[in-house]
Amino acid sequence: MRGHHSIHADDDRASRLHDLNAFGSNPGALNAKIHVPARIAERPALVVVLHGCTQSAGGYDRGSGWSQLADEHGFLLLFPEQQRANNPNLCFNWFSPTDNGRDRGEALSIRQMIVAMIDAHDIDPSRIFVTGLSAGGAMTSVLLASYPELFAGGAIIAGLPHGSASNVPQALEAMRAPGSYSTKDMGDRVRHASDHHGPWPRISIWHGSADATVSSANADAILAQWLSVHGLEPAPHEAEQIAGHRRRAWNDAAGRPLIEDYRIANMGHGTPLATTGQDACGVVMPHMLEAGISSTRRIASAWGLLETKAERAQAQSAGETLKERPNLPVSRISRLEPSPSEPSRPTISGKAGVEKIIHDALRAAGLMR
Repeated sequence: MRGHHSIHADDDRASRLHDLNAFGSNPGALNAKIHVPARIAERPALVVVLHGCTQSAGGYDRGSGWSQLADEHGFLLLFPEQQRANNPNLCFNWFSPTDNGRDRGEALSIRQMIVAMIDAHDIDPSRIFVTGLSAGGAMTSVLLASYPELFAGGAIIAGLPHGSASNVPQALEAMRAPGSYSTKDMGDRVRHASDHHGPWPRISIWHGSADATVSSANADAILAQWLSVHGLEPAPHEAEQIAGHRRRAWNDAAGRPLIEDYRIANMGHGTPLATTGQDACGVVMPHMLEAGISSTRRIASAWGLLETKAERAQAQSAGETLKERPNLPVSRISRLEPSPSEPSRPTISGKAGVEKIIHDALRAAGLMR
C-alpha cells in the first residue's frame, strides 16, 4: 500500500482538477473533483469520469488526457473520487446493494454531483456522458442503468454489466467470468433498474483481449445487455480494424451508432491510449496502456464533443443530432432528490475479512503489492 500512496502523491501534484463542494447529502461519502476550462462552449457538455481501483481522480485524468480535450473543445469534466474509508483499495462499490442502485449511496452521490454541475455551469442536460475504467466501468454500468434519463451516452472500459454482483465474493467471481445468462435477462436488469422507458443512452464498450483481471467475457455480457435494451439484432452493421483492433457498431435508422464495441488486441487491464501521432492523448501509467488507439479521443468524438460550433449547427440542420432525447429541465432532475428520511450509509460488517478478500484478489491480479 505504501507504493500506491507514493503513486497517488505524484498524481496529486500533477492534478489539474479542483474540488466540488456542497453538492448534496452525499450518502456515498465520495469526493468530487472537476475541471472547468478557461473557455467554455455555449451550453457545454459534461463528461463524468470514474477512475479504477488504486487510482485517484487526478491520476486518471493525467493518464487518460480528458482535461486536455476539455481545454481544446470547451466541455466540462466531473471526476467522482473514492475514499479509503469507503473502500481500502479506492474501488467504487459497484457490487454493494447500498451503493449500486437508483437513489442509493455512491450512485446517488454521483447524481447529486451532476445536478450541482448543471446548476452552476448552465450545462446542456441533453449532453451528459459517463465513462469509467474497471470498478469505475462497473459503476458506469450502474449509473447508465439507474439513471438512464440523465445520460446521452456511456463508455465502459474493462468493466462489468449492470447486476453482476451484490457482494464481494460475487464480484470476484464475476470478474473471472460473468456466468451463464440470457440476453433478455441481461436487458431486464437494466430495464428494471428504473421506471425509465426510453430513449436509452448510447453505449461504447472497450476491453483488452489479454485482460487477466476482468475477463473480456464481461464485454460480451455488456454487449448482450445493451443489445437487448436497444432492441438490436446480434449481427453488427459495421465491422472494421482500427490500428489492429476490432471495432463493431450497431446503428439506428439514421446510421448513427447506438452501440460500439472495441476489442483491443493483446492489451491487458487498463485504458487504451495513443501517446504519439496526431491522436496523441494522455500519459502511460499503471493501467493506462499504450495501444496505438486513443479511447479518450474516440469516445469524445463519438459523443460529438470534438465538433466545432459550425459543425454542430450543420449536423443539427441535417437532422443528425439526438432529437429523440428531449432536453431534461434542471427542475425535473432536482425533484429526484431523496427525502429527508433517507437512511444513512450503513456500516459494513466483517470489514477485516472483506478487506483481506479484496487485498488478496488485487495482489493476485498484480494491482497492489
